[in-house]
Amino acid sequence: MSGQVTIVTGKKSRGGGFFLGGLAWIVGILFVLPVLWMLLTSFHTEEDAAKNPPDLGAPLTLDGYRSFFDTGPWPSIANSLTASILSTVLVILLAFPAAYALSIRPVKKWTDVLFFFLSTKMLPVVAGLLPIYLFAQSVGFLDNIWLLIILYTSMNLPIAVWMLRSFLSEVPVEILEAASVDGANLVRTLRSVVAPIVTPGIASAALICFIFSWNELLFARVLTGTVAQTAPVFLTGFVTSQGLFLAKVCAASIVVSLPVLIAGFAAQDKLVQGLSLGAVK
Repeated sequence: MSGQVTIVTGKKSRGGGFFLGGLAWIVGILFVLPVLWMLLTSFHTEEDAAKNPPDLGAPLTLDGYRSFFDTGPWPSIANSLTASILSTVLVILLAFPAAYALSIRPVKKWTDVLFFFLSTKMLPVVAGLLPIYLFAQSVGFLDNIWLLIILYTSMNLPIAVWMLRSFLSEVPVEILEAASVDGANLVRTLRSVVAPIVTPGIASAALICFIFSWNELLFARVLTGTVAQTAPVFLTGFVTSQGLFLAKVCAASIVVSLPVLIAGFAAQDKLVQGLSLGAVK
């Protein structure tokens, strides 16, 4: 009887795994389908892209990409790369020692500190837009890429501290004690002992901060003009009240999304490893 029960349980387990696997494929396809549709539309003419219902067999063309690159997007893309990369580097440099203090060398009432970090993300972004605009205007910082770097750093710092703390809490205390016995100071311990262990966590936090900075639109739209204009702001300029623009917008969206996609594919192993490490307690 016990052997029969074991066999039935195994069949149920295999059936449940097949169902979950099929459900995961369906969800994955639903997420990817809009991106594939946008990619296909970017290769159509404006007339074919505007058809309803859409014509899947319409001839393909590169006119949308030619129109996008003819408008000169490189300064805006360079601004986005500068703001995203520099702010991400600053976030990691600031969040790493802060997370160390909250995990390996916990401060008093560290839960209150973490809640304070989290509470800064509860304020709607639009609520702080006017004060920031008036301050930037008074100090002559409007349309300045360094203003975006400072804002993106402050916006992503709480997230990075929360993520890195969960990774650093998994570092064995014995390794730190051994480094202390060997005479390593705090900076040497962070750089040579702790950082290599939590490299996947650092990579995952950096990637998420980079994506958030790259995709930010509201502050960049209000606080920049032509000099510090970012790629998302440049992208919104293709949406007009007159004429056809769908194919061009899709082409621009594909190009603007490429840096994030490339970064995600390049760091996918570290990202999965880091998120798994932070989730296992």
